[in-house]
Amino acid sequence: MSTFQLGDLTVNRMGYGAMQLAGPHVFGPPKNREEALAVLREAVESGVNHIDTSDFYGPHITNQLIREALHPYRDDLTIVTKVGALRGADAAWLPAQSPQALEAAVHDNLRNLGLDVLDVVNMRLMLDVMGPAEGDIEPHITALAGLQQRGLIRHIGLSNATARQVRQARGIASIVCVQNQYNLVHRGDDALIDELAAQGIAYTPFFPLGGFSPLQSGILAEVAAELDATPMQTALAWLLQRAPNILLIPGTSSQAHLRQNLAAGKLVLPAQAVRRLNSVVTSA
Repeated sequence: MSTFQLGDLTVNRMGYGAMQLAGPHVFGPPKNREEALAVLREAVESGVNHIDTSDFYGPHITNQLIREALHPYRDDLTIVTKVGALRGADAAWLPAQSPQALEAAVHDNLRNLGLDVLDVVNMRLMLDVMGPAEGDIEPHITALAGLQQRGLIRHIGLSNATARQVRQARGIASIVCVQNQYNLVHRGDDALIDELAAQGIAYTPFFPLGGFSPLQSGILAEVAAELDATPMQTALAWLLQRAPNILLIPGTSSQAHLRQNLAAGKLVLPAQAVRRLNSVVTSA
């Protein structure tokens, strides 16, 4: 697998996202706990050394599963988490962005993961739950930088952020990654990805396969058939070839689906296939 840096941490570009290990709507326990644990163990045994999670998945569920399945952790395993939200009793996603809430979230992640320090903490901005929205983020990043100085966080990242907010955050602390929605048909961050690549900063697209609304494209289906791959494998391979700083964290609660996702890391798209897939965004 090709690799990239998260600060001083080297990770394989094909990682794993733990969100789907929780119950429906990322709330409550998994439908099959043993399968969830098996997925985590197989991911790491297959070479995944970058797991994305958050203590508000479940809440607490995915981190507790990660700890049960993988603790004590391998030396090369990087666990990236995020703070900035909490879950209501009705499963609503609620902002939790005060300095006090962010510190509490960091301690929740440390406790449920069984760690003394978090490798990477993404600040999940909630100015608009549905997507990036402009607004001052100085208090949020300053709070995380303080926790970093206290030794509770190794590196800081951003999630659901605009390019302007990325620049603001970098003026306050070192930012090692940005995690926004991006995939074959949702490409609003094209310029930001290229800017970050030039600066050696990782970009981790969430919903790389469309999330709750899976990608659908005739061109994607045709290219995948020609390559003897699934459309989802082809979409993942396209992301890996899109830019060298893109890290993938496709999620699943199925071992069979995990194997399909990981196989996409070996799929090389011919130049003609890339050009055809690049056209999907304009025809979507």
